[in-house]
Amino acid sequence: MHVPPGAAAPRPVVINFHGGGSNGESQERYTQMDAVADREHFIVVYPNGTGRGRFLVWNAGTCCGAAPAKHIDDVGFIRAVIADLAKRTPIDRSRIYATGLSNGSMMSYRMAAEAPDVVVAIAGVSGSMVLAQFHPTLPVPIMHFHSVDDPRALYNGGLGPPFPMTATRVFHPPVEQQLAKWIAFDGCPSTPKVEKRLSGDGTTAVKLVYGPCKGAPVVFWKMSGSGHVWPGKDAAVRILGKPNHLIDANEEVWNFFKAFARAR
Repeated sequence: MHVPPGAAAPRPVVINFHGGGSNGESQERYTQMDAVADREHFIVVYPNGTGRGRFLVWNAGTCCGAAPAKHIDDVGFIRAVIADLAKRTPIDRSRIYATGLSNGSMMSYRMAAEAPDVVVAIAGVSGSMVLAQFHPTLPVPIMHFHSVDDPRALYNGGLGPPFPMTATRVFHPPVEQQLAKWIAFDGCPSTPKVEKRLSGDGTTAVKLVYGPCKGAPVVFWKMSGSGHVWPGKDAAVRILGKPNHLIDANEEVWNFFKAFARAR
């Protein structure tokens, strides 16, 4: 975990899930969210999924690998992580959020559907929801980032390429199809408002806002020209594709999260 400097007042918490085949340390290094946490005074937790060595996965539903195959209770694990964190440092339980990349994005969606008493809002990056059954109990604010040219978590759905150095492939449901489930459940209009259009260096980023909503807002950053990436950060182009520097996911995610707190 990363705790910002300063007085030990109860702080908000962002759970930042790594992608499939990665780990918490790599996620911290790639996303560089700690800098925003220091400025905005929130804690970031980078938990590790299941697996051998440094190549770990989350049971996000139908993905990925050994975690769902072994029925790993990752929702229970995150509940335990938060309970342990609260013993170590003061946290604001009304302001716990989840984000993640790829398989970590999928895990954020599982937390929203199955543990809305823990997380008050989520932001998924380059990974659509893969729950076998969608039965959320509370509206949850959702922000999603995805490129139509993502070479791994396919925007229109289908069987993705093998994980690096493995023969494992994952079926990805269409991004808009899965996001529409939350748009409907959160009581939002099905047609979004275009709030912002950005372009440059062969990439685009369009901010689509679904609202006003009866339950909770949904915001979608629809990108093109870039790959399976965390916007604003450089990527291993050969594996993940071209980065998108038109927006900074850390800034967008926190600006979205900080508007929401659970009633005490």
